[in-house]
Amino acid sequence: MRILLVEDHPELCEWVAKALTQAGNVVDTTDRGDHAEHFLLTGEYDAVLLDLSLPGKDGLDVLRNLRSRGSRVPVLIFTARGTVDDRIKGLDLGADDYLPKPFVLAELEARLKALLRRSAGQNPEVRLGELVYDSVSRLSTVRGTPLALTPRELAVLEALLARIGRPVARDALFEKIFSLEQDARAEAIEIYVHRLRKKLEGSGVLISTVRGLGYMIGEAP
Repeated sequence: MRILLVEDHPELCEWVAKALTQAGNVVDTTDRGDHAEHFLLTGEYDAVLLDLSLPGKDGLDVLRNLRSRGSRVPVLIFTARGTVDDRIKGLDLGADDYLPKPFVLAELEARLKALLRRSAGQNPEVRLGELVYDSVSRLSTVRGTPLALTPRELAVLEALLARIGRPVARDALFEKIFSLEQDARAEAIEIYVHRLRKKLEGSGVLISTVRGLGYMIGEAP
């Protein structure tokens, strides 16, 4: 998953970002509300972790503008502003969940997974050929045997499985597996697609190249 983390406390931001990255996510971070709004206008995210008391623009204003544009990206507010009025205001503006500081990291991760499942509104298990992917555990198996995937290979697989039978642009895949801070070229996607194809051999799953459009996953003929 690609996550935008908006938090102006440096140590907390680093701690949460590190944990989410180690769990296999791509995390973009910013400590300003106005910068967060720019990221949300120019990029696609699977979830937003949003503090409220931010320089540049208050988190509630960022949330209000996000929802006014029709975006339904899941938003989890985590903030020291934990009064009942603040919680009601955040939820009324379209936040999906609210976690007051201080919090336990395990609870943050659990709440994030829960709201992503709710937003998906679908069976967490995807079956294609002999591949089974569980979006809750993020485990992929072929005939019951787990696939040994790197975090970036898993990110590519997840992005393709979200659009079975439809092309996914190379640039879209690039955004899914590299954060804004990482120095990488779009051509790197070809490497991860190649590795993923090798690991899916014999599974009845085919990743095809659609000229000019990107890559598409489907059942092998």
